[in-house]
Amino acid sequence: MAVSIDRENRIFTLHTKNTSYQMKADEMDVLIHTYYGARIDDSDLSQLVIHCGRGFSGNLYENGKGDRNYTLDVLPQEYSCFGTGDYRITALRVKNPDGSQACTLRYKKYELSQGKYSLDGLPAVYADPGEAETLSIWMEDPFSHLEVILRYGVLPELDIITREAEIVNRGGSPVVLKKAASMNLDIQYGDFDWLTFHGRHTMERNIQRTELEHGVQAVGSVRGTSSHHYNPFAVLCEKNTDEDKGGCYGFSFLYSGEFLLETEKDQISQTRLICGIHPDDFSWTLEPGEAFQTPEVMMTYSGSGFGQMSRNFHKVIREHICRGEWKKKRRPVLINNWEGTYFNFTGDKLVSMAKDAGKLGIELFVMDDGWFGKRDDDNSGLGDWFPNEKKLGCTLKRLGERINEAGMQFGIWFEPEGISEDSDLFRAHPDWAVRIDGRRPDLSRNQLMLDISRKDVQDYIIERLCSILSEAPITYVKWDMNRSICDKYTKGLDADHQGEFSHRFVLGLYRILETLNRRFPYLLIEGCSGGGGRFDAGMLYYTPQIWCSDNTDAIGRLDIQCGTSFCYPVSTMGAHVSAVPNHQTGRVTPLQTRGRVAMAGTFGYELDLSSMTEEEKEEVKRQVEFFKKHYDLIQYGEYYRLRSPKEGCSVWEFVDEEGKEALVTAVYSYVISNSPFVNVKVHGLKPDAVYRVQLLKNEDTDPWFEQSELARDRILSGNALEQAGIVIPGAGKDYQSWQFYISLLEEQE
Repeated sequence: MAVSIDRENRIFTLHTKNTSYQMKADEMDVLIHTYYGARIDDSDLSQLVIHCGRGFSGNLYENGKGDRNYTLDVLPQEYSCFGTGDYRITALRVKNPDGSQACTLRYKKYELSQGKYSLDGLPAVYADPGEAETLSIWMEDPFSHLEVILRYGVLPELDIITREAEIVNRGGSPVVLKKAASMNLDIQYGDFDWLTFHGRHTMERNIQRTELEHGVQAVGSVRGTSSHHYNPFAVLCEKNTDEDKGGCYGFSFLYSGEFLLETEKDQISQTRLICGIHPDDFSWTLEPGEAFQTPEVMMTYSGSGFGQMSRNFHKVIREHICRGEWKKKRRPVLINNWEGTYFNFTGDKLVSMAKDAGKLGIELFVMDDGWFGKRDDDNSGLGDWFPNEKKLGCTLKRLGERINEAGMQFGIWFEPEGISEDSDLFRAHPDWAVRIDGRRPDLSRNQLMLDISRKDVQDYIIERLCSILSEAPITYVKWDMNRSICDKYTKGLDADHQGEFSHRFVLGLYRILETLNRRFPYLLIEGCSGGGGRFDAGMLYYTPQIWCSDNTDAIGRLDIQCGTSFCYPVSTMGAHVSAVPNHQTGRVTPLQTRGRVAMAGTFGYELDLSSMTEEEKEEVKRQVEFFKKHYDLIQYGEYYRLRSPKEGCSVWEFVDEEGKEALVTAVYSYVISNSPFVNVKVHGLKPDAVYRVQLLKNEDTDPWFEQSELARDRILSGNALEQAGIVIPGAGKDYQSWQFYISLLEEQE
């Protein structure tokens, strides 16, 4: 059993393969948190919770006026409430019918069931009945009769526990939720750092490690999306934690809208972490009998460093969040015309690009922005989802057929959530745009947002997209969103309910995507928001890959993809080879290096092949063949970060789960004169097995190197590779890269 319950003492212990999580309903019916960490037995760890008086920390009335030792202000709790004696950051804040904001939750009952719970209209981890258990715990405010159901999904083999809360109004009058977090975690003992992932457009998910100090530290978004600027993922870690050692807790929020991840180190140095919908732009009215369901949080604990934590998340995302036909099916190598043509193309030009790509083994041609309405730049036409047959020179169906005749699948770009003021759709339905009556809206990219919090607007988008997808042979969609949301107001709600807009917008997005997934199960959808502006586990439930960043520079991508890998597997990271000088940085990087970096993702191209030399086209052909040959190893193998890009030489490894083969890639960000050698340890192989280590040939290797010791194949044991490692050749020029292929010797004989 994954969940062990001591009914007499009301102790609940959740076990995974390597971790345990424990809570207890104490003598005051408060659900306290006692432990989360490396696996233990079912011992009652409430002995770690020591009650003693704290100045200016109040005491429960029902505990007796003479007892000043029991206080919510320092008690480790499973789900904390505002206004009744806990002065720290809290998970739940409610406005009662009388205007007060007090809430008192007490334990009522529990239920244990096989399988993993699901959420209506929201993404959630899924599992077969034998792979998971669900523990539900009912809490109630005895004064207002507000009920909170805490749900815990336990996936033992993956070391994953999920959390969510359902809040039900069992009283006789409306209440307003001012804050409804998905989880609260209190850790009594320990001194922690926390890792967050900040960024901006074209430079997302930079790793930031800071010491937790007394007070509140937080990251979040009020931009309508999870955003480029902070990712809804964070890590609490011990001071000595690195890739291979030390304890760390990872938290990933399965939500694509506004979020808040906050921590507080309190007066006695306890740590509290809360994750949920951002409360600054949120309020939700619950009528009697109504319920509100929070989005889900995934948690994992690793006692052996960040690397294992990441691999835990990678596996659950690949196997229990991504769904449908493309969960395991090999995804096609694609070429996108955007950086090759921008808006300046014709149907004939696109067909010519597709023919060139097909000759090199590329399988999917994606037509980006500019194919519809009056759309020759980004100032007009958005929302008019009708093909511009004059520009294409034929119908959309015929264009798709021409692409197919060139031996290529056909993909297409949409930005369904946006609308231009200069569009037929806006002129017909100005009330569908997100803006506040009587105010001039804030424009971004000269566009507004469609109000998809409204069902009628959702239905229109569904009708238009389904019509296009049905009439042409389209197998791939790039789903873009190119601005943050402000001027938040909807005509679909009255004044008292405007605080529901942002969450309803996300629910509308999920409804549209779920409809497309059901109607077109063969369709591969890649999420995008100006690149990585909505890269979160929630979107991956609907789109199994996301365009990682609009920055296609290979060296810039090293940091972006490294930071992304802390939570998200490479099979979710859209990554392309682009032309040089790069359009974002002006950097000129070897084609081989660009290919190797893009292979640490879903892999494709974003350029005009007609501008390449014959030698470059042959290199593209080799890259495509190599990626297809090693697809399973790259996309489904275990991933190790061996060296950070900050160290000047970034190194990463893919190894199959059985330890039969590995691929090690190294990329130099710059050359250092007379530099020391780089040594890396290779992980995940069988210690007693013997392997051949092959340094793969580079496109422009110096002649001396061909005769050197480094160029020769080596025969080494898995133990030697783990303990002693391999030497990465130095860089003779900036941006040089190297690759080692390591294979079990008996597999080759």
